[in-house]
Amino acid sequence: MTDDTSPILVFGATGQQGGSVAAALLNAGIAVRALVRDPASSVAMALARKGAELIQGDMADPGRIRFAMAGARGVFSVQPSSPGGTLSDDDEVRFGISIADAATEAGVRHLVYSSGGAVGDKPTGMGHFDSKARIEAHIRALPIMWTIVRPVAFMDMLTMPGFGLDENRFDFFARPDQRMQLLAVEDIGKFVVPIFSEPSQFASQTLTIASDTVTGAHIGEAFSRAAGRPIAYSRFTDELLATNPFLAKLTALLDAGPLAGDADLAMLRAINPAMQSLETWLAGSGFDAFQRALGATGGRVPSRGVTASPLELEVQGA
Repeated sequence: MTDDTSPILVFGATGQQGGSVAAALLNAGIAVRALVRDPASSVAMALARKGAELIQGDMADPGRIRFAMAGARGVFSVQPSSPGGTLSDDDEVRFGISIADAATEAGVRHLVYSSGGAVGDKPTGMGHFDSKARIEAHIRALPIMWTIVRPVAFMDMLTMPGFGLDENRFDFFARPDQRMQLLAVEDIGKFVVPIFSEPSQFASQTLTIASDTVTGAHIGEAFSRAAGRPIAYSRFTDELLATNPFLAKLTALLDAGPLAGDADLAMLRAINPAMQSLETWLAGSGFDAFQRALGATGGRVPSRGVTASPLELEVQGA
């Protein structure tokens, strides 16, 4: 039995996505329970000080998951992806399915699963996206109220080392005139709170979530204004893509459409009126990371990938 004062169980609460959701729920006065590996970590203790209930455990322990589910009215489920280097695609699927099954068995009212913006009806050929499609399909077949969110590429990844900001340039996936959607990680929680607050309104829906649409040239112009000096924008070179199959596959997915994003920004703004453009993010929560990137040295393009969900930044972090 659950009620509206029962907690929302958040997975990945010490990571980027789960952390965004936990913070937004707490700011909205909604009780949060977090499954964490190390309750004594600085991030976990900060959550506790804000009012979150901490349950020690991890996604590989079904018993602790069932314990954490008891009495929860909602679950936010997100798993690390294989490019983060901590688990395989099969592990991701196993964890995503086990959490969904446990929520169903526990009588949880509403399951919100965070997938990826490039996930769709057709396989992408990239394991860490297609693993999410397998989890989505399993969730849709369960006797539970569910909502699936598909975050597009994160603004936060733009400040990773290796894209050239410390050399007054920025190399990225999009051509200068090519559009793609971006999302501030901070905004994920601001979309998820209304979903949990009005579950029937979002039941059985799959929502691509984004907060801005940009082109490569737009990124260069925004970066130049924020830096106070010219930042030259270029797409990744053919030479780089020829030597980096992971980046090449992601670039091909952008060209084909799945990685570009198809979110309805007007509809999303009705859910989260304060969603951030690239410019507002650079002037606000992204300011410090951008300034650090401008002064970074010795960076290189990550060999395993830069994309919407599975960054080594642990944007799917558990």
